[in-house]
Amino acid sequence: MNDRQYFDASSKLPTQQSYIHGRYHHSNTGQTFETIYPGNGEAICAVEAAGQADVDYAVESALEGFKIWSTTHAAARGKVLQRAAAILTERNMELAQLETLDTGKAISETSTVDILTGVEVMEYYAGIAAAIKGDHLDFPPNGFAVMKREPLGVCVGIGAWNYPIQIAMWKSSPALACGNSMIFKPSEYTPLSALKLAEIYSEAGLPAGVFNVVQGERETGSLLVDHPQVAKVSITGSVPTGKAVMAQSANTLKKVTLELGGKSPIIVFDDAQIDNAVNAIIPANFYSTGQVCSNGTRVFVQRGIYEQVLEQLVVDAKRIKIGDPFDPSVHMGPLSSNMQLEKVKAYLQAGRDSDARCLLDVDLSDSEFAAQGYFVGPAIFADCRDDMPFVAEEVFGPLMSVLPFDDEAEVIERANATELGLAGAVFTMDIARANRVANSLQAGSVWINDYHALPASVPFGGYKQSGQGRENGAAAIEHYTQVKMIYTNLGDVEATY
Repeated sequence: MNDRQYFDASSKLPTQQSYIHGRYHHSNTGQTFETIYPGNGEAICAVEAAGQADVDYAVESALEGFKIWSTTHAAARGKVLQRAAAILTERNMELAQLETLDTGKAISETSTVDILTGVEVMEYYAGIAAAIKGDHLDFPPNGFAVMKREPLGVCVGIGAWNYPIQIAMWKSSPALACGNSMIFKPSEYTPLSALKLAEIYSEAGLPAGVFNVVQGERETGSLLVDHPQVAKVSITGSVPTGKAVMAQSANTLKKVTLELGGKSPIIVFDDAQIDNAVNAIIPANFYSTGQVCSNGTRVFVQRGIYEQVLEQLVVDAKRIKIGDPFDPSVHMGPLSSNMQLEKVKAYLQAGRDSDARCLLDVDLSDSEFAAQGYFVGPAIFADCRDDMPFVAEEVFGPLMSVLPFDDEAEVIERANATELGLAGAVFTMDIARANRVANSLQAGSVWINDYHALPASVPFGGYKQSGQGRENGAAAIEHYTQVKMIYTNLGDVEATY
């Protein structure tokens, strides 16, 4: 089968459904929504939206699956995750093509990052599943206490549209390793690849109900968050959405993990290795067409090398090839949706209308592919001010803001002057200054002389309004388990009265 023919958006895929209790489930709501190929704006297929009855069935199924999975030996749980990881790796290219179809992201990215980095996380939790343990305290001569880590129960994962299958793996891997079941609701903009993950989990031997996928828009997510038998919600999304989920979860005191937006700073000092800094800054702004929550879109450069860095940034950004995301030579595909296109275009226009110096603003008006899909080119604005809206607010598109600074104290204060705190970086050859600045940045992930290095064993999450809780690493185990203390008395109980 020719891959391009298979993913020709003009020949629609069948209507997609939810995946509940190990099989596809037909919703009785009669409501559907369309998922769109961003490369040309045409519908890929219709998707059935789940209603209250479907959500209730998914929760009932997940409770049934939890009874089996939570009593399954941890080593056996790890083996299921390992088998799923192997199947995902084997089917990487097929899944990458589906992800490119649904998101518009370049196949050069999805085939090398989206599935494979999710697999790394799954393999990590497969490896540590049997090592999840509690603690023991002695109270001689007549007592001891055991602290057990037990699973929470039914967890809900709500995904974002920029990394659909990776986020589904990031959320489900620690949840399942700890013995929970999970109901995952993908974004209505990118609903397809989570279904393939559910199929693969079933193929790997996961009991029915332990991983369900429920399709729908905001209303469906609200039904899941509101359900009294859901123990935890983990969401990746915008700050307003995260606040709404947290408020709704408070009704039943659900545990909540929020991975939200960012407006992350990259700080480049005069003594930095310019090539290394530029090599990190370019993908930290333009990878995935700029649609990465942790992107370093506020680039602070010390005045001594300011113009030199600007010149190199423009040279390197001009090498980015924009076009058909299924072309392996293309670096940048379209934005994910028309809604996102209009938002990013407004910020680009704000940059053009501002006092900032426009160094790069790629014009795609004469490109045939751009007329069909949701394309914008990379843009770089220099001499920016901190209070410019496109500098202060999360654009989620390929727009870089470069700001000059004079000294360390000044740049730390400016870098932290935001309600968000997801990530940050500092480039300098002065190791003492590097660590001073890294320790001063109010962000959950900080890199020194690098950006976006995220091994599966390190935690990821934000400070301030960028969220709460952590994903990945051993830290995530704390967010998918609860501690039970069992005290044993070996002696007699004395009378109190």
